Order: sequence, then C-alpha cells, then structure tokens
Amino acid sequence: MDSSPMNRLIESVHQDLLPGLRIESITAHNPVKVHQIPSPWQLLGTGNYAAVVYHPDHPLQVVKIYAPGRSGFEEELEVYRRLGSHPAFSECLYAGESFLVLKRLEGVTLYDCLHLGLRIPERVIQDIDQALDYARGRGLHPHDVHGRNVMMLEGKGLVVDVSDFLHEETCSKWNNLKRAYYWLYRPLFSPLRLRVPYFGLDIVRTSYRLLFKGKRMANTVGVTMLLVLAATIAITQWQAQSGRCVRYVLDGSQKTLYGEDCKY
Repeated sequence: MDSSPMNRLIESVHQDLLPGLRIESITAHNPVKVHQIPSPWQLLGTGNYAAVVYHPDHPLQVVKIYAPGRSGFEEELEVYRRLGSHPAFSECLYAGESFLVLKRLEGVTLYDCLHLGLRIPERVIQDIDQALDYARGRGLHPHDVHGRNVMMLEGKGLVVDVSDFLHEETCSKWNNLKRAYYWLYRPLFSPLRLRVPYFGLDIVRTSYRLLFKGKRMANTVGVTMLLVLAATIAITQWQAQSGRCVRYVLDGSQKTLYGEDCKY
C-alpha cells in the first residue's frame, strides 16, 4: 500500500478524530455509546469495548478506538500479529495509542441477516469454522464468536472481532450458534424466509448471557428462540391477512408494502 494515503489517514485520526470523538463504555456486557463524532468521520459499529469508524476518503480502512477505561488494546494487537494475512480476518495496518487502523471487511453480520431475512448458506458456517481452526493453529483461542462478530459477504464467512482471542478459557458461543443454525435456522427460519425483529434477537441475546449454565442455558435459549419464532410467524401471518407486510433493506430501514407486493 502507498504510504501517502495511510499517512494522511493517521494524520486525520490525530488531528480531527481523536479530539472530536466522545465515546463511553457504561457496562462491559453492552456496546459502547458514541456521543459525538467529528465530520466527515462515520460510525461503522460498536462493540463492548470499542467503536469502529471510517473516513469517506479512506474506504478500505477502518479505525477501531477503545473507550476510556477499557483494556484489551495490547492483546488485540498481539492477536493480529499472530493471525498475519488470512481472507476471513482483517489485518492491522497501524497501531497508535488506544486505536488500531484495520483493513475493512465488507459484509452483513449474521445477526443482521436474521433481521433482514437474508439466506445464510452453509458455506458461511464452514468458512468461519475453518478460519477459527486457522487461528488455533496460530496459538490463539477463538473467544466471544457470536452473530454480531461474524459476517457474510457473497456467500462467504468472515470473522470481524478477534479482540478476545488470547483468552484461554473455554467459550461455547460459536458452537451454540452453530447448533441454532442447524437445529432451528435451516429447518424453520430459512424455508419460511422469516425476518426476525431486533427486539426478538435481543431477547435471545439477553437470555443467553443471563442464563449461560450448560444444559439450562441450551434449553432456555432454545425455548426462547422457539417463542421468538412463533411470535414472528404470528406477526407475519397477521400482516398478510391484513393485506400488508414489512420488508427490511440492508441499511436496517423498513418499508410497508400492500397487496401483491407482499408476495415473496
């Protein structure tokens, strides 16, 4: 990569972004809050410890900035050093104080795929499995891999967040997500082409976090997902009977359609 564009990006981070950005981490279990971001920088997403932004003049890179008081910066830098170059992961292009410049990964998170009703092919799951095996081969421990941290792009799977890959304790989030994919998504959600509202997805996410205790967790989340499924089907049928329906688009907005336009 030409160093001149990168130098301009880093200069903009120091002169414009950092002085004008206000982010706050309220709790460790919920995304950080971004209270202010200077123009023309745009917010791309938030995690539990950091915010990810980009500059329109540098669309191939993103800047990940850790919230004040949150640790993990040095650990994430080491993860990227070990990962090197792999198509399913981003790469660290520059490291500053409390921020990283990363290669931008395009795609839609699996979380948003469920909301938008986008079909998730099995290859996406297989790609992510192979990427996590690659990380293990580099001495890492895939951790906190869930629907918000993995993406789909042109039928391929990507891993977005690797910040916790140095944690050695067992994490079963990805295995549980795969179970939900094969047990519920493929036989029920995908054929019915259901679009799950965000409140339903948040109920499942909250239930998972609060009740993560072996079989009790699995049973509770399974029942919760079935209840969300039933509610989604009921809402969809009610809308169809009333002659209208809601369609979501990639930016998360929605449109109300009527009559023949509601047909799949």
